[in-house]
Amino acid sequence: MNTTAPERIKVFWQPGCSSCLRTKEFLAKNGVDFESIDVLHHPDGMAQLKALGARSVPIVSRGKEFTLCQSMDDVVKFLGLDTALKPALPPEVLYERLGRVLEAAIRFTRQFPADRLRENFRDRNRTLGDTAYHVFRVAEMGLQTAQGRPLTPEGFADLAPPDWQAEDIARWGAEIRHRLGEWWATADRSLTYTATTYYGDKPMHGVFERTVWHAAQHTRQLMLMLETHGIVPDRPLTAGDLDGLPVPDDVWG
Repeated sequence: MNTTAPERIKVFWQPGCSSCLRTKEFLAKNGVDFESIDVLHHPDGMAQLKALGARSVPIVSRGKEFTLCQSMDDVVKFLGLDTALKPALPPEVLYERLGRVLEAAIRFTRQFPADRLRENFRDRNRTLGDTAYHVFRVAEMGLQTAQGRPLTPEGFADLAPPDWQAEDIARWGAEIRHRLGEWWATADRSLTYTATTYYGDKPMHGVFERTVWHAAQHTRQLMLMLETHGIVPDRPLTAGDLDGLPVPDDVWG
C-alpha cells in the first residue's frame, strides 16, 4: 500500500499580475487547495521558482513539475480537473472589445497627473505610467503574434522610455489602436491559424482572447489607480465592455 502523501500544489504569483489573479481565482472556484507563494514577498519564493526552472509567473507546480498559466486549458490538463471552460468570444467581438479597452486606456492615461506618473502602485514595483504603457504593449504583442512573430515573455517587462510623459504614452497607445485597425482590415478573421508562443503552439483565437482580457484587466487597474488618487475615470469601462471576457473578479489581488 502506497502511503506517500500527494505533492502539494503551489501557485507562484506576484501582486498586480492579471494572469496570477485569474489563476488563483480559477483554482479557488474549482475547489483546488493550493499553497500561495508571492515571489516578491515570500522569503524564498523566487528561489523556489528558479529551482523549478521557471522564468516567469504565474506557475502552478506539483512536486518538481509545473505548468505555465497563460492558458487555463494547460492548468486543467496539468491538474487533471474535470472542468469545462467557456468558449472564447467570436473574433469580431474580441476585436471590438479590445478597441473599447484601448480607447479607455488612452483616456485614463491622459488623466494621470505628471507628479504621480512615476509612483509605484501598492505592492508592485511598477509605476502608474508603466502600467499604462503595459496595456498598449500587451496589445502590440498580441498584434505582432497575429502577424507571425513568436510571442516571448520578455516583452511584457518592457517599460516606457524614461522621458515619456502621460501624453507620450497615450499617443503611442493611439498608434497601437490604429495599427490594430489596419491589421483587422485585411486579417484572416477566423483566427484559426496556429501562433507560436512561449507557452506552446496555440490557436490564434485563444491568444487573441488572452490579449484582450489581459489588456482589459490592466485597464481596470488604471481606473483603480485614478480613483485611489481621487480622480474620476473619464467614461469608465462598463460591465458591457467586459462581458464575456475571462477577467478576474478582483482588480488587483
